[in-house]
Amino acid sequence: MRFATLPNGTPDGRLHLVSRDNARAVPAKAATTLQAALEAWEELAPALEAEYAALNAGRAEGSVAFDPAKALAPLPRAWQWLDGSAYDSHGELMKQLVGFDAKQGLDILLMYQGISDRFLSPTETALFPSEADNIDFEGEFGIITGAVPMGVTAQDGARHIRLVVQINDWSLRGMAAVEMKSGFGVLRCKPRCSMAPVAVTPDELGPHWRDGQVDLPLEVDFRGARFGAANGHAMCKGFGDHVAHAAYSRDLVAGTVIGSGTVSNANFREVGSSCIAERRGIETLDLGAPKTPFMAFGERVRMEAKLPDGRPLFGAIDQAVAKG
Repeated sequence: MRFATLPNGTPDGRLHLVSRDNARAVPAKAATTLQAALEAWEELAPALEAEYAALNAGRAEGSVAFDPAKALAPLPRAWQWLDGSAYDSHGELMKQLVGFDAKQGLDILLMYQGISDRFLSPTETALFPSEADNIDFEGEFGIITGAVPMGVTAQDGARHIRLVVQINDWSLRGMAAVEMKSGFGVLRCKPRCSMAPVAVTPDELGPHWRDGQVDLPLEVDFRGARFGAANGHAMCKGFGDHVAHAAYSRDLVAGTVIGSGTVSNANFREVGSSCIAERRGIETLDLGAPKTPFMAFGERVRMEAKLPDGRPLFGAIDQAVAKG
């Protein structure tokens, strides 16, 4: 199934089912918000599946053309946003540059809790205080869970994944090092994230949902050129492991969002990057100094993961940055 949330004057918007070609949408009857659907997924999923089948067969009454530019984030506000750092190639590059190994040589998952009271829509201008904070985008994949009991295994954790999403995790790099070195967690360097307009159930990816990972390139366009197309299937561990990690000492409420961290591949010089910081790191290693500046007000970034035949999946995040 595919879901989108369209504005209706309320913070959570109105849940819609989206056709498999992302061309049509219809208000869901079984649930009015995505949060409501997630909280009663086992009960409501059969009805939602029937509505989705009717939409794809052209039998859904009240369907309209789907305009992703008008959509909110699929889950406009979430109970919890947990972001990982699952791509070791990205971590290794950062370790070479700053001499800091966040994993401390251990086989562990990295994860922090970020802001989730509102996710930006896929075309919403991102507002920031100052260009001097070193504005950066981070292209990620993510999942949204149902209710997860404390202490689940990775295998059981995967069973609680309800939806897959695409995320832009905005970062203010100028503040990040200071906050991380404080040992008190990150706050000001991590503003609101954005979500692509469509959330999909894992089966929509077909064979490209593999090992609990998105086996597709995330195409990032910036300053009029392809900036990166790193493949999502390079995580150190899949999303099932990330669910288990997050639920080690607590249960997770339905609607918990977990991110992969910046999508990165070991051959980053060939496939490019999903954030400016990584590109600047490569330039430092190869050229002795970074050359790519961070974002300036008025610039925009576009990112989208499509199926291999070009069919849309999550839709695109296409955002400009401006002074808040």
